[in-house]
Amino acid sequence: MANGSLTGKTVLITGGAKRVGASVARTLHAAGASVAIHYRQSAREAEALAAELNGARAGSAVLVQAELLDVAKLPGLVEFAVRSFGGLDVLINNASTFYPTRLGEITPQAWDDLLGTNLKVPTFLSQAAAPALRQSRGLIINIVDIHALRPLRDHTVYCTAKAGLHMLTRSLAKELGPEVRVNGIAPGPILWPSGQEANKAKQDKIIERTILKRMGSPDDIARTALFFAVDAPYITGQILAVDGGRSVAW
Repeated sequence: MANGSLTGKTVLITGGAKRVGASVARTLHAAGASVAIHYRQSAREAEALAAELNGARAGSAVLVQAELLDVAKLPGLVEFAVRSFGGLDVLINNASTFYPTRLGEITPQAWDDLLGTNLKVPTFLSQAAAPALRQSRGLIINIVDIHALRPLRDHTVYCTAKAGLHMLTRSLAKELGPEVRVNGIAPGPILWPSGQEANKAKQDKIIERTILKRMGSPDDIARTALFFAVDAPYITGQILAVDGGRSVAW
């Protein structure tokens, strides 16, 4: 994977039907990759994205629906990507759940969901993908969060899960090297969570705390994923903050 091209390479991305995941899928596909796009409930968006990508290059995008928390099914996602395109070169653990868990109101269900989606699933999916990635000398990219290192009020469980994903990234790099590189991307204010788009005062306060005084976009995350895939052969075990300087100006 070099010279800005992913031609002949296969990418498996979880939660790839919309938002950041769809932007990453489009960007890596534009660089030549074939993409296996996982979705859970967003069938309409997934089908539209696959049609768009296959319209640009026939037979280059496939869809797989799965409930990721059923970890027994995770090896099947890897097998599907390998069967569809002949191998696996990049795994992107993008799927996530995000919502507040105020202290005193934390439930076992919220714990299992947030830790499951944000940490357990990347662990077991990476484990399932490891043999194929070793064979291709591939790459894992985990979508972490700047709040893995600095807690977000009322989001104790989510932050704990992302902190675990931060360490999982570094640990997997050590376990899977030298054949497989493992890196993370930690977004800052890129997209507002669903349901929070109307809270302009809160948004303005967050943006003011960045050095660049503006939001980023899903394409900023996608370009970073492309950088790790094609231009960073000597980088592993690193988590790159893409946050407009928010983590510096805290």
